[in-house]
Amino acid sequence: MNKIPERLRLLRKGKKLYQKDMVNLLNITERQYNSYEAGKVDLGVSKLIFLADYFDVSLDYLVGRSDNSGRL
Repeated sequence: MNKIPERLRLLRKGKKLYQKDMVNLLNITERQYNSYEAGKVDLGVSKLIFLADYFDVSLDYLVGRSDNSGRL
């Protein structure tokens, strides 16, 4: 099961960000971001790394391989 959409939504809401904020952050269209959060399209590796760094979590957490966010 793809946990990326669920984790992405959880992290975004945890920072009180809107989808529009993520669109601006990633420099993509709203439609593209909606597709990521809906699990219809996979994020590329560079975007996954960027988001893990931005949210200060491990890649394993972001992609659902671990429930440990890696936050200190």
